[in-house]
Amino acid sequence: MGNPIVDAQLKGNTLRVYIYALKNRKVGVREVQRALHLSNPSLAQYHLNKLKELGLLKEEMGDYQVVNEVKVDVMKDFLRVGTLLVPRFIFYAVFFSVFDAYLTAVSYQLYGYVPVLIWFTGVTVLAAAIFWYEAQRAWRSAPSP
Repeated sequence: MGNPIVDAQLKGNTLRVYIYALKNRKVGVREVQRALHLSNPSLAQYHLNKLKELGLLKEEMGDYQVVNEVKVDVMKDFLRVGTLLVPRFIFYAVFFSVFDAYLTAVSYQLYGYVPVLIWFTGVTVLAAAIFWYEAQRAWRSAPSP
């Protein structure tokens, strides 16, 4: 369960700055200001300091680095893979898609068109389609930095 204070503070521009910091590992004040089109560097500094006070960033020689990852409401459906934030549903969608390809390529050659196999393939194709839909929906609802 998340920290209610962090959940309450991590929204709007502060959330955008946090997501930008997650994606870029080390960020500076001017870099954040330019990348997120903030009106001035002091606004970027304010949000970076706010994240530092929440214990999410640390400052080292003018650069800020993520030290603590939290999953706020919007970010709960995402995983960080390197510098990418990826919806969890992507992994399920890829699994079912690869499984469907295997069923189609291998199983039908070995066993032919068995009604149970056709039914099972239909169910897994439907599952893959649902997961792909949910993944793209999560991606669209993600806050952009």
